[in-house]
Amino acid sequence: MATKKIIIVSTDFGVEQPEIVVPATKLKELGHEVVVATPSGEDVQTFVGDKDRGEVFPVDAKLSQASGPFDVVVLPGGTLNSDAARMDPEIQSIVKSQAEAGRTVAAICHAPWVLVETGLAEGKTLTGYDSVRTDLKNAGATVVDEQAKVCTANGWTLITSRNPDDLDAFVKAIDEA
Repeated sequence: MATKKIIIVSTDFGVEQPEIVVPATKLKELGHEVVVATPSGEDVQTFVGDKDRGEVFPVDAKLSQASGPFDVVVLPGGTLNSDAARMDPEIQSIVKSQAEAGRTVAAICHAPWVLVETGLAEGKTLTGYDSVRTDLKNAGATVVDEQAKVCTANGWTLITSRNPDDLDAFVKAIDEA
C-alpha cells in the first residue's frame, strides 16, 4: 500500500475528540504522512460527546500554509466544529479544490455539513450522523446507514462514516482509498 499525503482539516474548537485523535494516530501508524491544520493555526480544543471539554490536540500547520496537494482531506466531526467549518471559506475552498481535482475527501459524523454547504453532497451516496441525514437528503445526496460508505460518483471519491463507533471502518477506508 502506497504512502498517502493526508491533511486533517478542522476548526480549533469543538471537534469530537476521537474523531481527530484516532484518524491522526492510526493513519500515521499505517505509515501515511499526516498533517493536522486549522484556519487559525491554533491547536484544537476537542470535546467528548459535544459537551465535555477533552484534550487540546496539537496542529501541525495553519491551513493556508499547509503545502498540498493531498491525496486525502479528512474532516472530523463534532457539532460545533462542523457548524463552524461549513461556514469557513478556507475549509470550503480546500474541500471543493480536492473534489474538483478528483482526489479523496473523508468526512465523519457532522462533517458532511461542509459537503452540503459547498454543493458537493449532490449526487453522492453517503452517511453521517443521524441529525445531519435530512440535510444531506435535502442537498441531493442518497443517504445510507453504514459504518463507512465509499462513493466514487461525480469523478471523486468520498468516504463517510456516522460517528466515533465507526472510526475503525473509517480509517480502514481512508487507508485503502
